[in-house]
Amino acid sequence: MFNSSRMKGGEALEKLRLGVLASGRGSNLQSIMDAAAAGKINAEVAVVISDQEGAFALERARKAGIPAVYVDRREFASKTDYEKAILEQLKKHGVALVCLAGYMKLVGSVLLEAYPNRVMNIHPALLPSFPGLHGQEQAWEYGVKFSGCTVHFVDDGMDTGPIILQAVVPVYDNDTADILAARILEQEHKIYPEAVGLFAEGRLKLNGRKVTIVK
Repeated sequence: MFNSSRMKGGEALEKLRLGVLASGRGSNLQSIMDAAAAGKINAEVAVVISDQEGAFALERARKAGIPAVYVDRREFASKTDYEKAILEQLKKHGVALVCLAGYMKLVGSVLLEAYPNRVMNIHPALLPSFPGLHGQEQAWEYGVKFSGCTVHFVDDGMDTGPIILQAVVPVYDNDTADILAARILEQEHKIYPEAVGLFAEGRLKLNGRKVTIVK
């Protein structure tokens, strides 16, 4: 059993320090930064790391005065060495929870062992349906009547970790995959900061695959 309690003597600890891994535009990163800046969650983004030098997520971090780090996978002989470099940055910045925000690589054992049950991801579909890339398009092509998004803890599978929060959106007859993706993204921006906030408050309890939100 695991719980995210960060209380000491009945008093809340300092803000939860987040490390965000992103490969693209970083809109979910922005939603977390905005929630933190507004005091809606007891957390702060300590560092943003990307495998893409031109990722707009890095620019978002720089504009907010947050350390922005590019780690080039091509400079490392193995995935293990690459993740060790990322881990070094996370430790350097005192990160307690790792958030994947459009990070387009599977997380390996180096990070998962260093942060057991402390790596989160947001997926644009209602898991366990439509894992992997382009979950919105998969759902739309399949003809579902409802889709949505999922925040989950990361394990060593492809979008297979324990589910924390989900949001449901309708799929309309005149939708395109892009229209559906935009509707899902609105909900992603709501539930990802919410999940981080619950973790920061020590309100997530994991027992097997079941995540319980403590009142």
